Amino acid sequence: MPVPAIRVRALREGPVRPERRWVLYWMTSFRRTRFNFALDRALEHARRLQRPLVVLEALRVGYPDANDRLHAFLLEGMAENARRFAASPVLHFPYVEETAGDGAGLLEALAAEACVVVSDDWPCYFVPRMQQAAARRLDVAFELVDSNGLWPMRATDRVFTTAHSFRAHLQKALAPHLGELPCDAPLDGLALPTAKLPAAITSRWSRAPKDLLEARPQALAALPIDHSVPPGRFRGGSHVGEARLARFVGEKLADYPEARNEPEVDGTSALSPYLHFGHVSVHHVFAEVARRERWTPDVLGRSIGGSKSGWWKMSAAAEAFLDELVTWRELAFNMAALRPDDYGSMDTLPAFAKATHAKHAKDPRPRLYSLEQLERAETHDELWNAAQRQMVRDGWFHNYLRMLWGKKILEWSPSAADALTRMEHLMNKYSLDGRDPCSYSGYLWVLGRYDRAWGPERPIFGSVRYMSSDNTAKKISVKAYLETYRR
Repeated sequence: MPVPAIRVRALREGPVRPERRWVLYWMTSFRRTRFNFALDRALEHARRLQRPLVVLEALRVGYPDANDRLHAFLLEGMAENARRFAASPVLHFPYVEETAGDGAGLLEALAAEACVVVSDDWPCYFVPRMQQAAARRLDVAFELVDSNGLWPMRATDRVFTTAHSFRAHLQKALAPHLGELPCDAPLDGLALPTAKLPAAITSRWSRAPKDLLEARPQALAALPIDHSVPPGRFRGGSHVGEARLARFVGEKLADYPEARNEPEVDGTSALSPYLHFGHVSVHHVFAEVARRERWTPDVLGRSIGGSKSGWWKMSAAAEAFLDELVTWRELAFNMAALRPDDYGSMDTLPAFAKATHAKHAKDPRPRLYSLEQLERAETHDELWNAAQRQMVRDGWFHNYLRMLWGKKILEWSPSAADALTRMEHLMNKYSLDGRDPCSYSGYLWVLGRYDRAWGPERPIFGSVRYMSSDNTAKKISVKAYLETYRR
């Protein structure tokens, strides 16, 4: 099945040049070999033109927040891709800068021999600016392909302001897209010509050495990145992510509604790092859930008005999980794609939130902590400190406690704008799933996005939803969690 046209957009309306040597896929965000519409699109071009496919998967040292944790996770994914592509006719070129700026010119050198260039349509962080700058330097057609979620980001021009309205829209419009899945195993039995990069390229830009692709400590230590943030407990790569997915669907999904909010139970999927770095696809996750449920799209009925349960015609546990995976995750992508200039800004807050933050801007803050105190988990609140320590130590922290974490940062910061900046800094630096439409959606949810006004009106929060550690500890079990992350 060809890649749906709604998922393909031209970043540069240049010509396709069939006389050139290969098709180039610049893999930037969907760093996987399965369930990847961008890879499928590149293979379509390669088959039609009967040209080899070259996949450039590069890693700079100068990206924002570059540190050992993020680098190691990415490198482990690159190593996994190298193994998978090695068994196919596709030429995978993993390139890792060892000095800032060393990779300059590599994309253009590969594109100079390319019939067409394909890349990943990711709506967040520095990636869109990087691709736009690259497009201005190329002389060939340059396409971006959306493989972010079940709902194509540009299937609507409406920015949704509540989960309920977006859910109601999906119940009316998503069904046709559920039959348009990317290929499960596009490399199996693949017949294409093979390519060899010319010496003019490989002599200047060398393939990443084995010790670097394996993220060995000595190799990481030699790079000019932040070494104060070591790798966490999550290893990167599609193989690890797929194993985590299989374990969640097979062993944990049935208990998801009850277990997901309990930090001591480990009842969440913890797939967000793998989704963020593209090591696992939402389509793959959905396919595994559907297989477990013995589900087919023909069971879907009419919209049920945006209700959380009943539309999918799956078990209550599966529907609860899909509401997080599809509704809430893709709501964040809707904002990032259609408001690219300010998706992470307080300008996206609803009117009530803007008004209440302005009204309470000068409220006394009984406790104010510096960014450094927050980073070191040096507050009076042990539950908050534990959540912060989990993120710093592991590179991920529990979903339910993220809401409390953000609400307390709002309470302890000089202003709502300062709170937003602090949340972004801490997540970008320590969390493997920061720098993502979902993380920005989370920060802004803390400040009132996708929510309604709540009463009674409180100091600092105004009519924005309030949370406290005492109430949280009454709702969920935290004793063992506190002990685990006490230091």
